[in-house]
Amino acid sequence: MQVPFLKMHGLGNDFVVLDARPKPLTLPAETIRWVGDRHRGVGFDQLITLEPASDADVFFRFHNSDGSEAGACGNGTRCVASLVLAETGRQNISIRTIAGLLGAERLADGTVRVDMGPPRLGWRDVPLAREMDTLHVPMQAEGVGDAACCSMGNPHANFFVPDLAALDIPRIGPLLEHHPLLPDRANIGFVQVLAQDHLNLIVWERGAGFTLACGSGACAALVNARRRGLVQARCTVTLPGGDLVIEQREDGHVLMSGPVATSFRGVLDLAS
Repeated sequence: MQVPFLKMHGLGNDFVVLDARPKPLTLPAETIRWVGDRHRGVGFDQLITLEPASDADVFFRFHNSDGSEAGACGNGTRCVASLVLAETGRQNISIRTIAGLLGAERLADGTVRVDMGPPRLGWRDVPLAREMDTLHVPMQAEGVGDAACCSMGNPHANFFVPDLAALDIPRIGPLLEHHPLLPDRANIGFVQVLAQDHLNLIVWERGAGFTLACGSGACAALVNARRRGLVQARCTVTLPGGDLVIEQREDGHVLMSGPVATSFRGVLDLAS
């Protein structure tokens, strides 16, 4: 079966996009892993499938490159929202995901802003393995400890450090992703506060590993930094791939804006 696809990215956080609205697609985990293989397939951080929605303009389904399903993907939502905004000719659309209902809009400068909704801060929401304060979670690894955790539709654990360059992230990232306190694993964010309106962030992404950018991770970093009194409500978050602007409104909703790009389009031969 031959299926058209788009390759998109937001700050280098890259996605394969499939449109299953005209015809449903069945994608076994082994097929997703093959497409995600950067040597034998196309390669991606997440695979995003567009599906029909009864209570929104579109349904987005996210899969990681290891074949697991993700509840949210901020940069991916921005990228694919830009397609639907162009398709409909509208300035605003609603998006259903397994994590909830999101809104997206195109700004005057051409960037796309997504309302990621409010964070969920309870220990069951993250989730953690047992009841504890999610602002101070005792997760130790070389050079880090005391995580702040939340859910942005997917689980995040943030470690605030004085110097990102001093961390061996490829070593400690997988250890923390699979920490016993994280029964569903988590996206691990290492955060350096540069100013009250500027964060530096590197994310070890659940199911994908090191990534150039992580939109929901940038949202979580701002939320947890605010919970610890380190930053104001609107920040530039600098990731290896570039900058996102994250803002938390008074009602708790977290807004993310940044650029999107289409790299190329092609056809997958799913029978091969």
